[in-house]
Amino acid sequence: MSDRMILSSRFNDRFWLATALLVGSGVYVAYLLTHTHPAYEGGLYLQFVEEIIQNGYALPERIPYYLTGGIPFAYPPLVFYLIAIVTDVTGVDPVALELYAPGAIAIVYLIPFYYLAKELVGSPQTAGIGTMLFAVTPPVLRWHISAGGIVRAVAVLFTLLGMYVGVKLFQSGDRRWVLFGTVLFSLTMLTHPVYTVFFGGSYLLLFVFYDRTWRGLLAGAVVAIGGIVLTAPWWVQVVTTHGLDIYLSASGTHTGLFGGPDRLASQFVYPIWDMDIVTPFYVVAFAGGVYALFRRRYFLPTWMVLASYVIGKQRFTFVAGSILSALLIVEVIVPAISVTVNNLSVPVPTGYKKFISIGLAIIFVIGAVGTGIGFAGSELTTVHDDSRTQPQTVDDDDLRAVEWIKNDTGPNETFVVLSDAAEWVPYYSERTVILSPWGAEWTTTSGYYTEYELFRDIATCSNVNCLNVLFGLSDRHPDYVYIPRDVYTVHGDEYSANPRLFHSMNASERYSLQYKNPGVAVFELTNADTDTSVPNGSNTTGSNTTGSNTTSNRSLLLNDQPITYRGSG
Repeated sequence: MSDRMILSSRFNDRFWLATALLVGSGVYVAYLLTHTHPAYEGGLYLQFVEEIIQNGYALPERIPYYLTGGIPFAYPPLVFYLIAIVTDVTGVDPVALELYAPGAIAIVYLIPFYYLAKELVGSPQTAGIGTMLFAVTPPVLRWHISAGGIVRAVAVLFTLLGMYVGVKLFQSGDRRWVLFGTVLFSLTMLTHPVYTVFFGGSYLLLFVFYDRTWRGLLAGAVVAIGGIVLTAPWWVQVVTTHGLDIYLSASGTHTGLFGGPDRLASQFVYPIWDMDIVTPFYVVAFAGGVYALFRRRYFLPTWMVLASYVIGKQRFTFVAGSILSALLIVEVIVPAISVTVNNLSVPVPTGYKKFISIGLAIIFVIGAVGTGIGFAGSELTTVHDDSRTQPQTVDDDDLRAVEWIKNDTGPNETFVVLSDAAEWVPYYSERTVILSPWGAEWTTTSGYYTEYELFRDIATCSNVNCLNVLFGLSDRHPDYVYIPRDVYTVHGDEYSANPRLFHSMNASERYSLQYKNPGVAVFELTNADTDTSVPNGSNTTGSNTTGSNTTSNRSLLLNDQPITYRGSG
């Protein structure tokens, strides 16, 4: 390669990578300008950090305040130890760290994504456009720039670096990459379990497509076994303390791995059928996959489909999907626009025709970038559930309420919180929330789904009768109930507080209003033994309860319409 070609290649790399980083920075700024508190949930993560510090940096056995008796600590600990060191040494507010760090890391991980894409498609232009799309795709942004991104964005960074190393390893056969792959796999294992699955599955796919030899198999095995060995000091202690079942239980939650026909529908049908703001991202990615198959470029579409189906998280669709979208734009859409412009009956100078073609393609990309920036800045609503994007599940009213709880309630008193603020309340108030799907995945699989469904049912109650019945059926007896009085979210879906709930609780002899501000009310249960049957003609039907906290297919007329509470059985 001549010096001129080398310089041209370097310029192209710098131009396209710089453009992608600029786009990622725009998303980051939009998020920070519209958020004074991290979006979604992150309080449990910070409680992990607090327990690590309080435990003298030894691995905690249990994390208090989430469910009665706390939850076992089996989560990969690397990032929590890093946060503990940073906050302990510098005094930085850990909540501020969750606000600022994820988006910054999300900019950094675009660098390995660009070079990974370039290795797979060979074109700086295609890699650059793919990186820009990855930077703005809503399902990717949702979990990587919000509070939980303090862990997930780091996991993405390790995973993308690992994928770049894996492509080099299996395409070139150079075994010097094995060491880097092993270290990165170990770091991913110590960061997040789902990204570990993606990392390992992707390496298996790279082996199948690029190096189906005994040497390739050995290289992949060394990476996998090496990662398991290097992380043994952590997972051996967890298994010794909590047993192997804790990982088997967790693997079956959050939709688990694989998932049958329902998984195919949720990953490949509903995103288009729902006609949401993210639908164009899916349409272009899937069309890019079809185009790649037509051109006999099988790795990327296979990677996209398997990652989506096996893991069931839409953010993994767009690792390969963003690159496929860029392929479609560069190799199909832009040439098609050029042909259309060239065939215009209106006379247009040749030079301007090329400018028009490129300009129309740029408008397409700018539309995607604008969507990503609007999504990050909570300026969009989703058509499917009419909810704002990137919601802050805690606001100033919540912060005032948890301050009252911390100062004016006893340390052993328990709460049920009827919004996603339930994930933050234990961290801020140092009080136990006895209803929490967060962390329940580390108990039992069925227990997690019971907790998940019960939380949604209780958090969407519109009257006191609904609360009383569900508390009775689930054998939950909190000392206090924390209810929202304005807009709130439940599992990310937006609701407006029903004033009937507040008024019916205020009129009930069972509840006593102890604290109120414009956004939150906290009631104390003054008579926990009050009958929990549904009065005024409402009724319950169905099978008897099984155990102390479950029912099976029990239909309740609670919110003026039947709802179903399905227990673990």
